[in-house]
Amino acid sequence: MSNTITLHAHDLDGYLTADDNRALEEVSALYGSYLVQCGLYDSGKSPDTEELVDLAGRIGDTLERITAAEDRIHVYSFETPRQQHAEAGRLIARLRDPATGHEEFLYYIQRAYELLFGHCFPDRALSTKRPIIQRTPVTSPCQNYAVHRIPDIDNLIHNSVMCVMLRGALLPSMIISKEIQDYSSDGYMTPFALFRIKRDESRTEEDMRYVLDLGKSFFSLGDLDGRDLIFADPMNATGGSLVTIVKYLESEGIRPRSIKFINVISALKGALRVARALPEAEIFTLWMDPVLNDSAYIMPGLGDAGDRLNGADGDEPRNIIQLIADYGQNLVNLYRSQVRQIEKTVLG
Repeated sequence: MSNTITLHAHDLDGYLTADDNRALEEVSALYGSYLVQCGLYDSGKSPDTEELVDLAGRIGDTLERITAAEDRIHVYSFETPRQQHAEAGRLIARLRDPATGHEEFLYYIQRAYELLFGHCFPDRALSTKRPIIQRTPVTSPCQNYAVHRIPDIDNLIHNSVMCVMLRGALLPSMIISKEIQDYSSDGYMTPFALFRIKRDESRTEEDMRYVLDLGKSFFSLGDLDGRDLIFADPMNATGGSLVTIVKYLESEGIRPRSIKFINVISALKGALRVARALPEAEIFTLWMDPVLNDSAYIMPGLGDAGDRLNGADGDEPRNIIQLIADYGQNLVNLYRSQVRQIEKTVLG
């Protein structure tokens, strides 16, 4: 029996509807005009930014219209009050910037996932709150306590499992797990399932292959059945990795109660593919980008999120424990409960 599971790009495209393809063509045409203006702006032939800004606005409006019709695609910058959009926009701009160094990139990823967590969970439980009575360091004239009321999300998180699509998804998964731990009334610690999946970078977007390596993955099928599966991956370009994993689980008789796919940036095509291929899945993304290039990278995108989060590998790819060690002691201490849980998953 093969130890790998492979999904092809044409399998993914088979899920798209005629309306989806028309929407993708509409956005692609707009972005083609936008790229022309990018070229003029970059060469200095078009110092006036008005046309570039206008086209960006038209693309954003088009993406908002398309995703508004999909009740399982949630874009933070389209669904939240306008007062919150500036924070998301500035975060994305800093993440896109090639001058943003490794440590700064980690900082902005953490902020991004804190916003996304709030949109996924507390925002849905605003009508039901529970008190936190917190002892403080102030003891004069007596011991002080502070009372805070926060959304009660226990029923949304106590059945959840963090599913890690390795490398770029490792730290985002740890961030979401810690948010769940901190928000829960009992310090709930999510189990972890670790999947080794990669796409064939020698191929184009049209003939891409997604390969799940079961021999280098760490999970128990029985622990995933009937659970709320959370996948936190900074970039959803094509949706292929998520669909490959979930279709494999389904072929093994696993029926999740729900699936949440949480991204900092998602391409429209990737979001639509996931929504069509996985009717039980919801997509939460901080920002929607319009198109993919021929190599299946998001445009405008932010480059290779995995390398920018973890640093590039040397001659040999690092394993999961090495990746955690390379985050540094401060980050490991911050997520120490999650690190212990991941170590138990890998080492047994």
